[in-house]
Amino acid sequence: MRLIMLGAPGAGKGTQARKIMERYEIPQVSTGDMLREARRNGTEMGKKAAEFMDSGRLVPDEVVVGIVSERLQADDMKKGFILDGFPRTVPQAEALSKFGITIDKVVNLEVDEEELVERLTGRLTCPKCSAMYHKVFSQPKVKWVCDHDGADLIQRDDDTEATVRNRLKVYKEQTFPLVKFYQKEGIVVDVSGTGKNAGGVFDEIQSILDQ
Repeated sequence: MRLIMLGAPGAGKGTQARKIMERYEIPQVSTGDMLREARRNGTEMGKKAAEFMDSGRLVPDEVVVGIVSERLQADDMKKGFILDGFPRTVPQAEALSKFGITIDKVVNLEVDEEELVERLTGRLTCPKCSAMYHKVFSQPKVKWVCDHDGADLIQRDDDTEATVRNRLKVYKEQTFPLVKFYQKEGIVVDVSGTGKNAGGVFDEIQSILDQ
């Protein structure tokens, strides 16, 4: 099973990808996590990525494609995978095809823009284990403290409202055309996430994948 998760920032791609990974025992490939790790480690690639991520712009294709191409060669990818955060542009999708990689389904998560803004500007992250929380929807047991390891939670610099709205604008301009790109192959399934919790969204995805 080779899947791609599509959807605007904050639509829940990462959350649903992890649920799919656990249910179907295939690895999740999150370019966002890999880029943030590279930035934290201060690598040359991480520094380049940070310049774009901090301003809400997409990281250049050559950086992202380089990361993903290395990951796809790992042994744990042989049974299938979930691509989360890649491809984000049509040229990236075309590059994926050049790798000789075929895709079974593209899960397109659809969420209203105002809900996306509320989700993203309230996100909290654990710097140690990367656990995600929210000021409204998924609060930790102790305010601003991770339930798992007791670390102080942080809010990412790229989760301010101005940056979030710019990210959504960039998505509409550069990433949404991917839906049409994969619709031509007849493999896109649209799943609404507006007003739903993560469990409800996953139930719908699972019913589609089990067909």
